[in-house]
Amino acid sequence: MKKLLINIILFFLIAIVVGEVVVRLTHTMSDIPQRTIDEHGIQKYFPNQNGYWKGGDHQWVINKLGWPGELPQSYDNLIMVIGDSFIENFMNPNECHQSAFLKTNMKDYNFMEAARAGVSLIEAMEISKQMDSLLPVNTLIYVNDTDFYESITEVKPMSDITQLNIKTNTIVYGEMKAPGLKKILYNWKLMYYFYNRFPLENLINKNTEPKITHTEMDNDVLEYSTEVKQLIDFIKQKYTINDKTLVFHPNVNPSIIEICKNAGFGTILLDSSNDNTWTFDYDHHWTCYGHEKAAEQVASYLKERLHNISEIKSPQL
Repeated sequence: MKKLLINIILFFLIAIVVGEVVVRLTHTMSDIPQRTIDEHGIQKYFPNQNGYWKGGDHQWVINKLGWPGELPQSYDNLIMVIGDSFIENFMNPNECHQSAFLKTNMKDYNFMEAARAGVSLIEAMEISKQMDSLLPVNTLIYVNDTDFYESITEVKPMSDITQLNIKTNTIVYGEMKAPGLKKILYNWKLMYYFYNRFPLENLINKNTEPKITHTEMDNDVLEYSTEVKQLIDFIKQKYTINDKTLVFHPNVNPSIIEICKNAGFGTILLDSSNDNTWTFDYDHHWTCYGHEKAAEQVASYLKERLHNISEIKSPQL
């Protein structure tokens, strides 16, 4: 009986080792970068990491500042690109990031991304406040409807996302959920594989965000329009917004865009109405093609906006 038990234990140990090797070699699971919280309460990544996306077709890179993607060669004529998992963009190679496509369309400018899955609008503003030390000529913040609602504790309380308490006008910084468990799962690939196949509970943040139907978005705007206005009023008082441009995903409710316009934000509404190939078949994030088309629309807007600003600063005599 003792010998049988030893053989069973030995068999399982060998199976675990073999399974771990197979999962790692085939990149069955994506490598996930390790996070930290900086001295300003912002969740970002430990610098200088890299890993493979699911399938192993490409690698993601975390630069020395703790953000996904490559840093620009120069910070002159800098334009910041801030957002959530769409801009983090682990599912595409670096050459398919917004910054790369924007650089192709605007060669006289440099672009830097600061993004992380789950970033709310208020956290994007906190990130932009840090990045303002680099003196960008403009900051692009990519947003969807949920980024507004998830910014407000009274609307969608979420402990792992930075939010605004509109009753006290204070920012509540997000906390990382189960960091110890995440570290074990992310490094033990076989266990992470089984966790994803047979999840016990939702302890791990996914690099995806839930879709919201048009009806739900319309109802949210009607129900929470007062809270959204309070959020924008707080942002207008606490942050510089005249050099901030909100890039709205396609099909965002126009009421939210109007609130932001009236506050003084620059706004861009992306349009994919005549093209259903922006997103992956299995996921709502943008493909390389989707990022390219989004960047073309953003670049077209920016060229006109920056040209007009330049004319105002240097009027013809």
